[in-house]
Amino acid sequence: MRIILVGPVYPYRGGIAHFTEATAHALKDRGHDVTALTFTRQYPRRLFPGRSQLESRPPVRPVPSVRLIDSINPVSWIRAAQHIIREAPDVVLFQHWMPFFAPAFGTIARLLRAEGIRCLAVVHNALPHERRLGDIALSRYLFNACDGFVALSRMVANDLRRLTSYRVPMQQVAHPPYHQFGDGLDVAEARRRLNLPSDAQVLLFFGFVRAYKGLDVLLEALPHIREYLPKVHLVIAGEFYEDEEPYRELIRTQGLTDYVVLHAHYIPTESVPTYFSAADVVVQPYRSATQSGVAQVAFHFEKPVITTDVGELAAEVPDEEAGFVVPPEDPAELAAAVVRFFEEGWAEQLEDGVRRTRQRHGWDEVATAVERLAR
Repeated sequence: MRIILVGPVYPYRGGIAHFTEATAHALKDRGHDVTALTFTRQYPRRLFPGRSQLESRPPVRPVPSVRLIDSINPVSWIRAAQHIIREAPDVVLFQHWMPFFAPAFGTIARLLRAEGIRCLAVVHNALPHERRLGDIALSRYLFNACDGFVALSRMVANDLRRLTSYRVPMQQVAHPPYHQFGDGLDVAEARRRLNLPSDAQVLLFFGFVRAYKGLDVLLEALPHIREYLPKVHLVIAGEFYEDEEPYRELIRTQGLTDYVVLHAHYIPTESVPTYFSAADVVVQPYRSATQSGVAQVAFHFEKPVITTDVGELAAEVPDEEAGFVVPPEDPAELAAAVVRFFEEGWAEQLEDGVRRTRQRHGWDEVATAVERLAR
């Protein structure tokens, strides 16, 4: 098939761009002709909470793309649709992860469907973790213009059924592990690069920071963890999408300054292996979630995950197989799980479980779901 993906790819950064690129390669590897249509402007600067929207260097396997969509310029939406119509694809596949882009994508989809072009959407979150007025209406504007959905979790599939017609075809697949970050590093070398003690027990919190990700819960748990594991260190690697001072204050007031490595910036692709290779375990103390790309990066590097029982995280990280699952917003339970991981020597067993878990799902499942919906 001739397939056009609509969403972020290089030069844009982040998990959705990585997902779009991996999907493109999976479809290309199955013989399809795949290109991407991406943004000239993804977010207006005043609305973007981070420092930059762009990657520092191109991926090893770039996806052929055209930059046409300005997220806040309706004229560009029409031009993007006209470009797609001229290309005459069999299928157009949108990436949906937040309602902000639904007016642009929904308008493009409506113009394409009027020309008989089939429009599908990969839905990461049917509704955002942090709700705003109008989110449901905006999301429905895109959903009601689509001929089918790839839902990345059961929770997303259920939300889609509530927001759309049950008659719309849907394929539910698990988020596959990422592979574009390359091989891991020697643990000693990774810790040297991050100025970590070679004999420390290292926890990693990875990804951008917002309230729903529960970093404050992990920081409240850390003094309890240190009572049993005095050498423990926490690495926080990710850009803050909200005020970081309350977190820094929590680190200071709890006497954690010497035990927390805070890299409060976006971690470029080429640096990701250093952080995961240095860690013993990845910790996700989320308050809410659907599924998690960070867990899939951890699985790529064969790292167990301690996560919370929200959304589909417990299904992604089987308890006592690929990690531990604890209740959300419970520093004591989170601390107990971390202590148990180290004191009872779970690392090797869980790493074996991670390898089994990541073999259950792959990017072929995403490609197959697209092919089924296209038919």
